[in-house]
Amino acid sequence: MTAVQPTGPVVGTPHGAVRGRYERGVAVFRGIPYAAPPFGPRRFRPPEPPEPWDGVRDAGAFGPTAPKPAYSDAFARYLSDPVIAGDDCLNLNVWTPEPGPGARLPVLVWLHGGALTRGSSAVPVYGGHAFARDGVVLVSVNYRLGVEGYGLFPDAPPNPGLRDQLAALRWVHDSIAAFGGDPDNVTLCGQSAGAISVGALIAAPQAQGLFRRAVLQSGAPEVSERDRVRRMVRRMAGRLKIPATAEAFAAVDRELLLRTQADVSRLSSPVLGGPAFGIVVDGGLVPRDPLRALIDGEAARGADLLMGWTRDEYRLWLVPGGLVERVDRLGTVALAGAMARCHAGHEVPRGYRAARPGAGTAEIVGQMVTDHLLRLPLHRLADARPGSSYLYEFAWPSLLPGLGACHALELGFVFGTGEVPESVKLAGAGAPQELCDAMHSAWVRFAATGDPGWQAWDASHPVRIFGGGEPSVVYGPRDAELGLWPAPTAIPEPASATGARPPGAIRASAVRRLRRSVGARRR
Repeated sequence: MTAVQPTGPVVGTPHGAVRGRYERGVAVFRGIPYAAPPFGPRRFRPPEPPEPWDGVRDAGAFGPTAPKPAYSDAFARYLSDPVIAGDDCLNLNVWTPEPGPGARLPVLVWLHGGALTRGSSAVPVYGGHAFARDGVVLVSVNYRLGVEGYGLFPDAPPNPGLRDQLAALRWVHDSIAAFGGDPDNVTLCGQSAGAISVGALIAAPQAQGLFRRAVLQSGAPEVSERDRVRRMVRRMAGRLKIPATAEAFAAVDRELLLRTQADVSRLSSPVLGGPAFGIVVDGGLVPRDPLRALIDGEAARGADLLMGWTRDEYRLWLVPGGLVERVDRLGTVALAGAMARCHAGHEVPRGYRAARPGAGTAEIVGQMVTDHLLRLPLHRLADARPGSSYLYEFAWPSLLPGLGACHALELGFVFGTGEVPESVKLAGAGAPQELCDAMHSAWVRFAATGDPGWQAWDASHPVRIFGGGEPSVVYGPRDAELGLWPAPTAIPEPASATGARPPGAIRASAVRRLRRSVGARRR
């Protein structure tokens, strides 16, 4: 009996032809390798081109996901993270309304979030049907995560996960015209760790010319201190009783490595800090702090930026597992830890107390950390950029108790996938379609024209609010004028680059006390 061959659009790539599927009126290609499997002799090494293939490769299903630990039960209640087995995890997906050269459609390249340790392009929330329906080619990318992608070793180059993303961006530049995209009209976009990655890439000398615009959602350009990443590797090595080298880590069973990584990173979070994996200054791909490079105007000069955050980012970090109540009970200990985390003086929490009468400690701490990590760096970047910047806040609260307008809630609205069960887990059932249409349309307009539909950032500080009711833009004074934060000063070179003691290290003991207090209650 002869097997029935799949039918669907066929497109050529530099490494071989792929066959996709027509779904709901658009062409979808899944699991296309942009680099070789990063295992065996390629483990912890920069990505290499995939082996070419003969004939037509089927691209009907998502490819393998990068090795990653599962979310804890508390977070899995709200977030989905499918696992697809296999070594060929450096793959990407394409949604396009018109496969074939000549269409020259705008392109969005999506980098998923997940703290550089979790997530994948296979999360159903990131489906690209709505973008393709509206004339935008969407490309979503898998890249190495955790110790595989961001471990720092003496015998391996740093930042292999970021190098994967650069390789995918180069694949888009070389290949996307055959799928109907315009390689000269590429918008690089990401959320959370994906946005941090976008910030590093648009500042990277090797990425110049590979993108025209960028979207940073709930993540600002940053680098981690090298010692912070080394501590993660050393803690894992100590648990495993092996040297802290790439060679030794490569010999460890993959599942054991993931369990160990999950265990040593248990108390790392945006609020608590702690050792964690992150992008580091490496003298090559990341020659200096990306935020400083972008503010100084050295990189991505003239590139338009769309940047946003959610009103209550911190609630996804604190609500699962009951951390809101625990931080409230810690009171002054938690507040001292947040001041250390944000390198803030006593005037900062006083400003938040005045602006939020009756707020509990968790709300003050959470909003301070949110502003320190996200809103303020994005404001400063918009202030300094020579190109146009557009800022927005997602303010619609989840229909689930306690979450508010939390981190990652906006993604179902961006992708037009609010109806899928994985979006409902975070937003609840019945999210407003008109808000979805407004949010999605803004990203479509920005990808196509560079203008999402409201006033560009200027001295009046316009911020588009995506919430209930009629669309609105609010204008605000600088934070120093509100008494929330002191006037910004020059951004120092990170300790990872200079070896200097980081600002606020004198108060680091307060952060340690906070992590110990929360950790004791978690156990």
